[in-house]
Amino acid sequence: MKRTLKVLVTSITLALASQLSLAAVDAQTAEQLNTTLTPFGAERAGNADGTIPEWQGGYTSVAEGYKNGEPRPDPFASDKPLFTITAANMDQYSDQLNDGLKALFMKNPDFRMNVYPTQRSAAAPQWVYDNTFKNATSAVLAADETSVSGAYGGIPFPIPATGAEAMWNHRLSWSGESVEFALKTYIVTADGRRALASEGDELMQFPYYYKEGDIASYSGVSQLGRFIVTGPASKAGEAILVHDPSVADKGRAIWQYLVGQRRVRKAPSVAYDTPDFVTSGVGLFDEAFMMFGPIDRHNYKLMGKKELFIPYNNNRAAQVSIDELMGENFLNPDIVRWELHRVWVVDAELKAGMRHTVPKRTYYIDEDSWKIVLFDGWDAKGDLWRMNYSLTYLVPDLPALVTNVMWGGYDLQTSAYYFNAAMNGGTPHYRVREPVSENTWSPVELANQGSR
Repeated sequence: MKRTLKVLVTSITLALASQLSLAAVDAQTAEQLNTTLTPFGAERAGNADGTIPEWQGGYTSVAEGYKNGEPRPDPFASDKPLFTITAANMDQYSDQLNDGLKALFMKNPDFRMNVYPTQRSAAAPQWVYDNTFKNATSAVLAADETSVSGAYGGIPFPIPATGAEAMWNHRLSWSGESVEFALKTYIVTADGRRALASEGDELMQFPYYYKEGDIASYSGVSQLGRFIVTGPASKAGEAILVHDPSVADKGRAIWQYLVGQRRVRKAPSVAYDTPDFVTSGVGLFDEAFMMFGPIDRHNYKLMGKKELFIPYNNNRAAQVSIDELMGENFLNPDIVRWELHRVWVVDAELKAGMRHTVPKRTYYIDEDSWKIVLFDGWDAKGDLWRMNYSLTYLVPDLPALVTNVMWGGYDLQTSAYYFNAAMNGGTPHYRVREPVSENTWSPVELANQGSR
């Protein structure tokens, strides 16, 4: 009887242990963040052939005369392309191209990529680095991988062991404490016609990154977002409010203000593969900002790192007119800047018993910033369907490299594409501001803002 009880207790203990995640790394491993790795866990050294340089702190120089909210200058405007990748020579660079770009070349023989010198510009404040070092040994991923504990104010898993940890690094990556910007969303139909889908004002706040906060005072809501639609006229006045959590005891909350009904209602369907009304349905809600909403329908597998050509340091793309930037089938190759960087590769596969119109995705996450910069998506038949991109925007006054502006996606089957959170011609451009009061983030205030 005693032996049976001992075996039973042991079995229960092992079962419980298997459901609990441990802190990411031990103290000795974490010390690499001060030596061979950057404070965010990237490889500090360049690559063997010198095409990726050593990280030397990122780019933090604010242009003389720059005023907050203005378009930020391109600090690398004098750089010239090293070479151009075309449909004719793409096979030469096949190992450094994701599947979506290869498909774009195949569908559009006139598409090309101008590849520039790699500038490892990603940076963050020292206090964010300090918090990241603490998180490395204290952050815990929940057994179901849908929440994180023991982390605050920095990357939670700078030395990741799993795909879910890498995905949470993106979700909790550094983009500032509070920012606002005017945006427009454009869609281009399969026949090459461009239309304005939405425009409005975005306010984003990141309680996880309050500089004066700490883990004891953290509410568990990592991100707050409010979008007030100002156009087209048929949509003007609509609004959406999001509270996205990172901890287990905080549920996601999202509300929508509908002008026709003159009321605020909860909008739980603004998630997963629901067509995104901001993009007139061309994009899906969980593609927004490169990842948006719950992540519980897929399993995430860390595939390691690879060198990949990715869009990087694209401040110039925010300065030109939208007519100059957006072509009939793809973004203007003369404007978009591509660089060679190391990325983490994460495969996402639909869980058994779950449904999603994109059952498989591969995400590519920049090692220096932990931002998803590209991802590919396959349909239920296993055919490549979608490729999303972010024209990473450099904000040296924070400092940060951000992907919550200037992102979009290509439908590789219909040839339609869209460009979201475009700041071209609008104001402000990613204005850094002090966090606003909690009242701003209430459903009541959403109704007040939307009805003005």
